[in-house]
Amino acid sequence: MPAAAAPVILYRLIVAALERRFPPSAGYGTLFPRGKHGGSSDTGLIKAFSKYYAAQLFTLASFVPPWDKLPPGFVKDRSAFFGAPLDVKAIQAARPQVMSKLASHYALVEEQLSDDREWLFDTELPSLADLSVHFLLAWVKSSRGVEGLYDERQIPRTLKWLARVTAFLETKRKNQSTPDILEGDHAAQLIASSVNEPLSLVGFDATEAERLVLKQGDEIRVAPEDTARNFPTVGKLVALNKEEVIMQVQGQKGAIHAHFPRLGFIIQPAAKGKL
Repeated sequence: MPAAAAPVILYRLIVAALERRFPPSAGYGTLFPRGKHGGSSDTGLIKAFSKYYAAQLFTLASFVPPWDKLPPGFVKDRSAFFGAPLDVKAIQAARPQVMSKLASHYALVEEQLSDDREWLFDTELPSLADLSVHFLLAWVKSSRGVEGLYDERQIPRTLKWLARVTAFLETKRKNQSTPDILEGDHAAQLIASSVNEPLSLVGFDATEAERLVLKQGDEIRVAPEDTARNFPTVGKLVALNKEEVIMQVQGQKGAIHAHFPRLGFIIQPAAKGKL
C-alpha cells in the first residue's frame, strides 16, 4: 500500500477542533449542516463516513499517480515512512484493479445522488462528507489516463456534484483574505507561545485510560495503526476521551500539546516495545 489514511483521519480531528473553537452558535459556519428537510445533522454518521469511506478511497487513489516517474528520493522517503521498500512495479501492475475498484466506488456515489439531491447527505450546505469525497475524486481526476472513470454517461450526477463542490470551494477561497506566509522558526515560536485550550474541554476518561493500561501523566507513544509506526510521537498523557488523546510534547521552542484521533492510532506506554 503506497499511501496511508492518516492524513484523512488527522484532518477529521482538525475539523472537530475547529467546530469546537468556532461554533455555529457564535455565528460561524459548520461542516455538519442541518438536513434540507429539517432535523439535526447526522454528525456521527458523517464523521464515520468521512473516516472509513474516505480512507478507502484515499488508499485506492494513491495507486493512480505514475510511481515509476516519481523522483527516487520521494519513493525512498515513502519507503522509510512505511517501514519497508515500496515495490513500484507492483504498484503499477495493480493499477487496472484499482481503476476497477474506483469505478465501483464512483457508482456508489452516483447511487447516493440518484434522487438529484444537491449534497451527499442532503444537507443545506456541503458537509464534511462532501469535502472528504470531493478532495479524492478531484485528485484522481487530475491524473492522466483516468478519463474513463469520469464518463458523463456513467456518472452524470456525480460529475455535476463534483462541479458544485468545486464552485462552492472556489467561492470561499475568493472571499478569504490572503494568508500570512510564515517561516518555520517563526511558526514554531508562535505555536509554542500560544495559549492551549483548557484540557477540561477534552477531559480525562478514567475508564478509557484503564482499558489502555494508562494513567494521567504517563509517558506515552502514539502512531498510526497502518503506517509510520517507526515514527511515533512521544510525550506525557494529559487528556483523553473517546475521540482524541492529548499529550504534552517538548519541542525545540518549548512544550506544546499534540492532539491525535483515537480511531486509527495506537496509544501505548512509552516504555513498551515497538508499536
